[in-house]
This record gives sequence, structure tokens and C-alpha cells, in this order.
Amino acid sequence: MTQESLPAIDGLIEVMNRLRAKDGGCPWDLAQTFDTIAPYTIEESYEVADAIARKDMRDLKEELGDLLFQVVFHSHLAKEQGLFDFHDVAQTMTDKLIRRHPHVFGDVGDRTADEQNAAWEVVKAEERKAKAKHGILDDVPVGLPALTRAAKLTKRAARVGFDWPSTDEVFAKLEEEVAELKVELVAGDADKARAELGDILFVVANLARKIDAEPEDALRGTNAKFVRRFETIEAELAKIGKTPEQSDLAEMDALWNKAKVAERDR
Repeated sequence: MTQESLPAIDGLIEVMNRLRAKDGGCPWDLAQTFDTIAPYTIEESYEVADAIARKDMRDLKEELGDLLFQVVFHSHLAKEQGLFDFHDVAQTMTDKLIRRHPHVFGDVGDRTADEQNAAWEVVKAEERKAKAKHGILDDVPVGLPALTRAAKLTKRAARVGFDWPSTDEVFAKLEEEVAELKVELVAGDADKARAELGDILFVVANLARKIDAEPEDALRGTNAKFVRRFETIEAELAKIGKTPEQSDLAEMDALWNKAKVAERDR
């Protein structure tokens, strides 16, 4: 059977087999390990998110394929070590989804979204216990973006009552941390200043959770806004034959404010 005649996923797995074949495989693919592939897996996840943010469905199809290949690659490495294969990964996910949705696949009655979310957390707690992960924070992945992980850590702690009652306390803590950063900056202690900056970002992640905002999404939006407005500065300067290097802060700041007003008026 040719690769073209195989079902799509089987064809992809066969391509992976060929790439890792000791005889005739690809030297680069043969040199890879879980550790060397992991950064590509993270990168592909971000590229999927980027395609979604840009609403580019053509790119999304391709990026999802790239991400799927990462799953196939990791699964193949595991198969070589006698651990599991792609089909085991798929079966594990199928079993987990069925277990976590008894209102769909079992005899539990209909649930609202809030009821399902609460039940989901109960099931996940039982799963953590079965994996000998008893701590509330045990399975919050270390590899997550730091802001996202901070929000998840505080969300998990909040479930057992370790949380500020309202955003007022969060803002008070933010002001406290900013004051502490200023002290270390004046003292010239770079290590302590970095630690205080981390405390500020952690409080900001907490604030994001309190207002039901994903901090990475919020920051991505601001990044995009910054790029958009700075490109406007470049375009306006180009009209008068200048580049940013030939401008100054006052001129560029005025153009920034102009771009900001223009966005508000749209």
C-alpha cells in the first residue's frame, strides 16, 4: 500500500517511521530526542494560536498539521523506547474525555456549564490522587508561559480559599510591590529588583484571573496594538522622508498619540 492510499493519520505515522528509520532515514530526525523536540512543540502551539488570532483559516490548517506532527514525533520516540505509541495516546485521550463527561457518555443528567466545570475539577482531583499527586499545585505544568502558569497557580489556590476577597486587595498589593521595586532600584540591587518585578507580574496575573482575563491573551493584544501604532509612526515619518532613527521621542510620541486617537475614532 502506498503512502497516498493510507488513511491520513496512518500515512503521517508511516512518514514518521521512514524519517526515523536507521537505514535511509533523515539524519536530523534521527538525532532528535524528547528534550530537543519540546521547544518546537511549544513553538507550534503558539503558531496555532497566532493563526487563530489572525483568523487565517488556511494557516490554521497548516499549523494544526505541524502541531499534530509534534504529537506523532513524541509518540514515535516513546514507541522506540517501548513506552507507548500514537494509538495509546489517542486512546488515553478518548478514555479521559469519556470519564470527564458522564453527563454525555454516562447516566448523569444534564448539566449547566458551571456545574460541568465544578464536576470537572472533582474528577481532575481524583485523577491527581490516582497519580500520587496530592498537592493542589502538583500538576500545573512548569513549561507553561510564566504569566499563564501564575494565573493557573492562583486559580488553583483560590479553590481552597487562598485568595483575595476582591480586586481592591489585589490593587493594594500591586501598589505595595511597585513601591518595593522602586526601593531596590534606588538601592541599585539588580537581583532584588528582578525578584520584585517578578512579584509585580505575579500580582498582575492574579488580577487578570480576578477579572476573568487570560494574561497572555491580554498581553498579546497589547503587543499587537503596539506594533500597529509603531507601524503608523513609521508610515507617517516616511511621508516626510524620515525614519525613526532620524526622528526624536517628542515627534514620535506625538505621532503615537495621533495613532491612538485615530483608533478610538474608528
